[in-house]
Amino acid sequence: MDDLGPIRVFLEVARQSSFTGAARVLGTTPASVTRAVARLEEALGQQLLLRTTRRVSTTSAGAMIAARYTGLLEEFDAATEQIRQESLPDRGQLRLNAPMSLGLRLMPGLVESFRLAYPHVQLQIRLTDRLIDIMEEPCDVAIRISQAPADKSTIWRKICEVPRHVVAAPALFERVSRPQTPDEIDRFSCLSYGDTSEPETWTFQKDRSRRQVQARGDVISNNGDLLYELVLKGGGMALLPDFITSEGVASGAVETVLDDWPVPMLWLTLFYPPYEKLPPLVATFTDFFEVYLEENASGAFRWS
Repeated sequence: MDDLGPIRVFLEVARQSSFTGAARVLGTTPASVTRAVARLEEALGQQLLLRTTRRVSTTSAGAMIAARYTGLLEEFDAATEQIRQESLPDRGQLRLNAPMSLGLRLMPGLVESFRLAYPHVQLQIRLTDRLIDIMEEPCDVAIRISQAPADKSTIWRKICEVPRHVVAAPALFERVSRPQTPDEIDRFSCLSYGDTSEPETWTFQKDRSRRQVQARGDVISNNGDLLYELVLKGGGMALLPDFITSEGVASGAVETVLDDWPVPMLWLTLFYPPYEKLPPLVATFTDFFEVYLEENASGAFRWS
């Protein structure tokens, strides 16, 4: 039985114990209800209802069908409604993933503004500094800060560039020399950002000159805030995004190192599963995110 209509009609007759009552609820005629039930009984090869002059009741087969089909139809209707909701640009569930340091600074204001604009959207937000596999994780949009994407199995949208600098607390230079060139950096004072045991390599460029420095410090972490706290305590220098360090630089708690030898900026990118076309709600969030970032956090980012 491919058509769910006769099943719905039968279930309503069973609930009302009346063809006339079911017709009233369904907004149709008793004759149409009778024909729909007859089609279902013919398709199943079973009598489902017992008709008397005073009431209608189910047969044993009808009672079994009613018990099983009621739950199935409720699940079917719930799934259909969820799909319908998620096809709308202003309601449904949206699953987001963001880096820890950026998420803690950006997401509270972003989420509050988004909820005010779209009160019928349910947000599920996960923060992690691990580069997730968007094909494996339950995620509709992943906010990422990284080098230019090389993975061709996903689709992505560059939002802006993320400036970064090597920073150190003034106290560090009481025990190590302040470098004037990348070659003068004390590599054992360099703290590494990374997800593996491999130390980080910093790349500097000035005009046509390019220098690389491999950090030799004894700390490697995949969290920028932890590295920044170590920097504040004079425990070394680290290459960090400006959105982590800008307040400390402004207050004098830390200072930038080798300003005339800039390092390449990172990209702030939105990653998506390989949609053929962005779902309307994902497209809504994408546009909102870009506008919010430019209006509220432009000082720590660069738009090309």
